[in-house]
Amino acid sequence: MRRLTLVLTLLLATTQIHAEPQELDWLELMPAEDRKALEDMPEISHDTPEADGNFAGKGGLKQQDKNLPAVMYSARTVPALNGREIRLGGYPVPLETDAKGLNTTFFLVPYPGACIHVPPPPPNQIVLVRYPKGIQLEDIYAPLWVDGRLKVEKVSNDLADAAYAIEAAKVERIEEEEQ
Repeated sequence: MRRLTLVLTLLLATTQIHAEPQELDWLELMPAEDRKALEDMPEISHDTPEADGNFAGKGGLKQQDKNLPAVMYSARTVPALNGREIRLGGYPVPLETDAKGLNTTFFLVPYPGACIHVPPPPPNQIVLVRYPKGIQLEDIYAPLWVDGRLKVEKVSNDLADAAYAIEAAKVERIEEEEQ
C-alpha cells in the first residue's frame, strides 16, 4: 500500500512539473472594476499625428492624453495573480539585448504596434518580461507566448509604466495556426 501511494505521489508530481502553465487572458490582469469601466468607456479619438504614423518616439507607451477616462491610466492589479505560473500571449516592445543581440528584456502588450498607437494600453495591460536566455525579435508584429512567474511589480521607464513583470521561463513565437 505504501508503495502504491509513493508511485501515485511521484506520478502526480511529475504531471504537475510538466504541465503547461495556465493561459491568462489580458483582461484577467485588470480588477473587475477596471474591466467594467473599459466596457463602458466612450469611443476614443485616434485623430493625432501618431495615428498617421508620424511617431517620433516621444512618450512611447506612456499615456499623453490627460483627458481620457481613468481606466486608461490604471495601474491597479489583481493581487491573487502575484506569484502564479502563467502563459500570456502578446506582442513585444524590445528594451534590452545581450552581447549576442538577443532580446532579454521587453514589454509585452495585448495588441501589435502598441508603442505607436494612441492611446497606448494602461499600465495594468503592459507586462515587463525578463528573459535572460534571450530571444531574437525580428518582427514586433509577430505574437509571442511567454511562460513564467507573474509578479505584481510597478515598473517605470522613459518608454512605459507597467503594473506587472514576468520572470520568463520560456518565450516562443505563436505559430499562425495557433492564432
